[in-house]
Amino acid sequence: MSKIGIIMGSKSDLDIVSETIKQLNAFDIEYEVIVASAHRTPEVTAEWSRNARANGYAAIIAFAGAAAHLAGVVAAETNLPVIAVPISATSLLGLDALLSMVQMPGGIPVAVMAIGKAGAKNAAIFAAQIIANNDDALFAKLETYRADMRKKIASDNEEVQRAIASM
Repeated sequence: MSKIGIIMGSKSDLDIVSETIKQLNAFDIEYEVIVASAHRTPEVTAEWSRNARANGYAAIIAFAGAAAHLAGVVAAETNLPVIAVPISATSLLGLDALLSMVQMPGGIPVAVMAIGKAGAKNAAIFAAQIIANNDDALFAKLETYRADMRKKIASDNEEVQRAIASM
């Protein structure tokens, strides 16, 4: 099975990154994590990105806040799918990061998730979907994951209906 490369601009992003790690672990997907900055360590970021495919990554998830150039810098150095997760790191609450990520020039695509923990979880699921194109066992896990979500909603609905009936 292929693995996912995870790059975060700062160790302070680990709280959000942990949501991706939990989801990748739930799908038994291997990953590697690095802290590197588009601005403070551009050479490290570029070299890591250029070698991502040779290192066995099927996709890369990049986390950054504020100016949030990390995903774009990574995407400029690799043809692997890059998934960006904006982080709330300034008084703009992640909107600055989101806008930086979605404004990539034509020809250098970056898939952008929601700001924060929901985006981190969805990034892991999206990466799993990419890998699952060539992995039937993982595709089956994704099918089960969706079925379990549907069951939970149905169960929640029954619980709510019971609670309303007893009011």
